[in-house]
Amino acid sequence: MQEALVDGWIGQPQFSAATLAPLHHLNHRFLDLLAEESEHWGERTAECMTVARTLRALQPTQLEAAARCPYALFDLRLDDAEHWRRRLAHPVLWRIEERAAPSESAAFTRLALFYAWHVAASERPGAELLLGMHAQTADALRATRLVNLPSIAGGEATLLRPRFPERRAFWSALARAALRGDAGELRRVQLFGLQLSAAVRLS
Repeated sequence: MQEALVDGWIGQPQFSAATLAPLHHLNHRFLDLLAEESEHWGERTAECMTVARTLRALQPTQLEAAARCPYALFDLRLDDAEHWRRRLAHPVLWRIEERAAPSESAAFTRLALFYAWHVAASERPGAELLLGMHAQTADALRATRLVNLPSIAGGEATLLRPRFPERRAFWSALARAALRGDAGELRRVQLFGLQLSAAVRLS
C-alpha cells in the first residue's frame, strides 16, 4: 500500500514547483545548519549528532543535491497536534520571546513555520507527507493570523531536529549517494524517505 502511494505520487506529482522549490531551499539551509553547528546540535539527541557527522563530509553542491527531496528533511514536531493547538491558541503569551537573541536555528524555524502555514492553507491533502503535519495542526495553523507567527516561532527552535533521526541507514545512504554524485542512487534514497513519510502517515 505504501509503495502504491509512493508510485502514484511520483507518477502524478501533486505539488507544484512553487511548493517544492521553497521546500528544497529550506532543506538545503537546514542541512547546512545541521552540518555546521556541532555544539548547537550537541544539545539535541545522539541521533542528531550522528546525522550531523554524516553530513559534514559533503560539499555545498552535494548538500544541495541531497536537499532536493519532495518532503521536509527537518522536523518541528508538527505531528504533535496538542502542542501546536496550545501554542497557536494563545500567541500573545509568547511575544516576550521576541526579545531573545536571534540565532540561525531560530531564523530557520521562523521561515519553516511560515512555509508550514502556507502548506496548511494551500496544500491540505499533502501537508502530512510534505511536513509530517497532523491534520489538527494544519487546522490550527489555518486559523492563525500570519502576523502572530514570528513571535510563536521564537520559542520553537528547540524542537528543530532532522526528520527520521533514528533512521541512520537513511541518512547514511543519502549522504553517500550525494557524495558519489550518483543521481540514480540519490533518487532511490530520496524515494525511500518518501516511503518513511508514507509509513508514518498510514500508521
